[in-house]
Amino acid sequence: MLLNYACGRETGLVDPQTWNRAEVTRRVFNIDLSKYRNFQKIHATAVRCLDIDPVEGRYLLSGSLDGVIVVYDLENPSGSPSYTHPMICTVGHSNPHCHKHSIETIQWYPLDTGMFTSSGTDQTLKVWDTNTLVAADTFNFPEKVNCHDLSPVSVSHNLIAVGTNKSQAHLIDLRTGSATHILREHREAILTVRWSTSHEHVLATGSQDNKVMLWDIRSAKGSLLILDQYNGEDYASSNSVSTAHNGAVNGIMFTSDGLHLVTVGTDCRMRLWNSVSGRNMMVNYGRLDNDSKTCVKFSLSSSSEPEAIFIQDFDSTNINMYDMWSGSKVRSLEGHYSQVNVVVYHPEYQELYSAGADRNMLVWMPQTGQEMAYDDYLSDLNTDKNTKRTKVNFTSRVAMQDAWSSDED
Repeated sequence: MLLNYACGRETGLVDPQTWNRAEVTRRVFNIDLSKYRNFQKIHATAVRCLDIDPVEGRYLLSGSLDGVIVVYDLENPSGSPSYTHPMICTVGHSNPHCHKHSIETIQWYPLDTGMFTSSGTDQTLKVWDTNTLVAADTFNFPEKVNCHDLSPVSVSHNLIAVGTNKSQAHLIDLRTGSATHILREHREAILTVRWSTSHEHVLATGSQDNKVMLWDIRSAKGSLLILDQYNGEDYASSNSVSTAHNGAVNGIMFTSDGLHLVTVGTDCRMRLWNSVSGRNMMVNYGRLDNDSKTCVKFSLSSSSEPEAIFIQDFDSTNINMYDMWSGSKVRSLEGHYSQVNVVVYHPEYQELYSAGADRNMLVWMPQTGQEMAYDDYLSDLNTDKNTKRTKVNFTSRVAMQDAWSSDED
């Protein structure tokens, strides 16, 4: 199939965007656990959150249950399939600015790797200087901070949306260091907040009151939309309150184009919505036994067709992959020994990084044949001590098992 795309691209019958989308799709749907790439093990407790820097796509932040922060380098300068990504720096317990309890969200500043943010159960949101590892600003809240988010597309504001165990969502202005807005329509704790990936002033919030609300932060009239799982049908008329789920909403993700969003709730359902009309797309993903009391950190692919959803399996140690549009479960990714806490997708490499209660951070990458060639290389290395010969064999195997050469069928 991909060989046909390559021939079409060479003759000009296939445009570059179509070619790129086909290759990205192939890579996304061939993701599996990497046997030879891993991360230097630093965390002594469960890893709660991860974030890839959106500027260079090179640095990975991780935050753990005991408040420790680690920055990793995702670049592999060796070119070898076998590589351990090193720690660049860490904020440990010896740092006076370290979080006292679990870090629930960690996030790079969208425009500059010189700054990142973290928040957690010690009721604080911290803004960090990456170069000095000093908290340049600390915001204190009277209750546990469940989540926070910075807009990935904002050019006119530097607002951090914060969800806490209270029913209000807070907007913190990085420029002034003060709270500028409080969004008050929810009735219970806010478990998840997420800025739109296409509109800098649109924010989505999910709460224990079963609601998902979309806000235009420029408006003083309240929320723009309250998502209704029944789309206003008559059989829901007995319920005077519109709800997105029949349980607490603890996860929200916008698609890369911002036209849709995916939500998960403790009613064991995952739903796809049109973010413009607020319409439930009625995609059936089956039952997800989601009983999490905290924000569910899942991820969506981008530039693939169809898009894929990567979300932890709440009944096992696996990561489940779903076709976003059909709702079908594509496969389960096995590798962790305990519950997975977070999954993040790298849009440039089409890779996944995950972490969980087993303290492990795993790399999931497209299976292009390079690791198979490396397996053969290691096997030959054990039986033949001729270094020069084995290097030639490894190079030739990589060439023979190119990323797309065997995809004709």
